[in-house]
Amino acid sequence: MRILIALGGNALLRRGEPLTAENQRRNLKTAAKALAPIARGHDLVITHGNGPQVGLLALQGAGCGPEEARPLDILDAETEGMIGYLIEQELGNLLPAGQPCATLLTQIEVDPDDPAFDAPSKPIGPVYSEAEARRLARRLGWRIAPDGASYRRVVPSPRPGRILELGVIELLINQGVVVICAGGGGIPVVRRKDGSLVGIEAVIDKDLASSLLARALKADAFLMLTDVNGVHEAWGTPRARAIRSISPRAIRRFSFAPGSMGPKVEAACEFAGQTGGIAGIGRLEDAQAILRGEAGTLIRRDADRILWWD
Repeated sequence: MRILIALGGNALLRRGEPLTAENQRRNLKTAAKALAPIARGHDLVITHGNGPQVGLLALQGAGCGPEEARPLDILDAETEGMIGYLIEQELGNLLPAGQPCATLLTQIEVDPDDPAFDAPSKPIGPVYSEAEARRLARRLGWRIAPDGASYRRVVPSPRPGRILELGVIELLINQGVVVICAGGGGIPVVRRKDGSLVGIEAVIDKDLASSLLARALKADAFLMLTDVNGVHEAWGTPRARAIRSISPRAIRRFSFAPGSMGPKVEAACEFAGQTGGIAGIGRLEDAQAILRGEAGTLIRRDADRILWWD
């Protein structure tokens, strides 16, 4: 099988943990243990989030002079390399000798007229109290928004349009390489009128970018691995129920949080609906069980009824 796995932010940093290299490496050791058995038996492509990492780099840059601060597309590239290196090394330590892994910086073209540029909504960086967030917003010109009981910086999140390194990714997969790419949703670029490319200040949603990549690669399965055991109807209420299997049409009847589960469900529906492949959402440690239909939530075009977990 050809499988694309999108690692949620918890694979790098658990809620409340300081953003240190030690913490990220320790968490990725755990992620690598879950992914290694899949990499041994399938063609595997890995994507990942980068919200806290790119946000921290942006905050550090804000303390420099304006000429030293780096734009978000450059920070996206930096974090793709940094996180990809950690995944590549920890996974490589568990795979058979000679099994190649490669990290590829990935540009993703977006529409410069995407309405997201007028309504920033993608959270990046650490969480703050409301007072601290408002102080930083005034000083740095940030847009901020609630994130649970806290606040975070928000930036534009345009829809991904085209993956520019798709041919290279295909070439690597066909040579048996485990590919780590499109990290943090990829590096957002736009095309000028003369046909040339330039980076743009934005962060693409990693799940939507991963779905686009999975469809372009004609993957058989697309897993989004996070810190919850699946998709729940009425999440956070006494009526919450975990969905086991459902069709894209049926799951669209429910409502999900736009900043968390909503994009994952949308990404899963796009993949399953357009390809007929299996889209799964669940916990990192359940990766193999999700593929077998023994854990998580499966979204598949041929699901003729909704199945629930007991």
